[in-house]
Amino acid sequence: MRKLLGYILFGYSWIGWLAIATLPFLGLPISLVASIGAVLLISSEIAFVASLALLGPEFWNKIKAFFSKSKRRNTDSIDIDH
Repeated sequence: MRKLLGYILFGYSWIGWLAIATLPFLGLPISLVASIGAVLLISSEIAFVASLALLGPEFWNKIKAFFSKSKRRNTDSIDIDH
């Protein structure tokens, strides 16, 4: 149950960021966009930290490994010697 809740919170943290990205295109007043964006930003960050607390350090290490691999892959493809 703990892991399920952790994965749900992790998913919500990404969905919150996607929702923030769509706010400017909804034609809402800027003050409403700013308010909704702030609530989504704060709740997404809280959900992310809570998911890490529930899923443990091994999950955090997997996330770090994923992003370090993709970063390494991008720098490996750059040819410095012309």
